[in-house]
Amino acid sequence: MCQGIARSFSWVAPEVEFPPTRYNGHQGDHMRISTVREFRDNASGLLKSTEPVLITRRGRMAGVFFPSPEGVLPIDLKHELFEKLSAEIARQIGKSGETEENVLADFESWRKTRRETRRRR
Repeated sequence: MCQGIARSFSWVAPEVEFPPTRYNGHQGDHMRISTVREFRDNASGLLKSTEPVLITRRGRMAGVFFPSPEGVLPIDLKHELFEKLSAEIARQIGKSGETEENVLADFESWRKTRRETRRRR
C-alpha cells in the first residue's frame, strides 16, 4: 500500500530556464570574504593563499588579512607593528591597574606550569 502511494507522488521537476547573466562590473577579482569562524577553522589554507581575505563578524567587517607575497615582512613594517602593539599592551596594562612586574610574574608562573605539564607527557 505504501509503495503505491509513493509511486503516485513521484514526479520530475520541470526544467527551469534562468535568464542570462548580465555584466555587473566585476571581473572576478573580488576579495575573498570569510567569517571569523571560517577563518579560524580554515586558517592554515587561508594563510597559504595569495589573495586578501575580508573577515567578518556578524555581518560586519572584523579585519582584513593581506598575505605577504615574499613571506617576509619589510623591516619598517615590523617596526611599526612593534610600536603599535607595544603601545596597545601598555595601554591595556595601565587600564587594568596592573604593573609590568605583576604581568611578568604571572607569565613566568604560567610558563613554569606549562613546562611541567609538557614533561609529564
